[in-house]
Amino acid sequence: MQSDELFNPRDAARSLGISYPTLKQWIYKKKLHSIRTAGGHHRIPASEIERFLPRTEEKDILAGRRNFRRISGRNQLVGRIVEVRYSGLLAQVKLSIGGQRISSIITADAAREMRLEKGQTAAALIKSTEVMIVRM
Repeated sequence: MQSDELFNPRDAARSLGISYPTLKQWIYKKKLHSIRTAGGHHRIPASEIERFLPRTEEKDILAGRRNFRRISGRNQLVGRIVEVRYSGLLAQVKLSIGGQRISSIITADAAREMRLEKGQTAAALIKSTEVMIVRM
């Protein structure tokens, strides 16, 4: 990806896996830097989008997200697995997301089937009061 490449807010939101209104709020709250066009429209530099994406070898900014959404849930937080602990039929999976930790209890069978290991990239899918893990 070229460092001078600019994305419109909708494309930037799509590549980050967030909604357009969320991206606009990030811009207004200065969490995400944007460049204003002569017409007053926001453009987001590729380098800004990269700050929020997990580190991959992919060169195309959208390539890391091609297989991201094979599920209808939209509240996905991408992070790194910091711990997988098995206890009987259950497994506790802890993710580090933006410097914070989120924990999910899933079946041990599911954790083994997904081959979850410390250091892998995964997403926490938040649905109501449940948090599920999606292997990335």
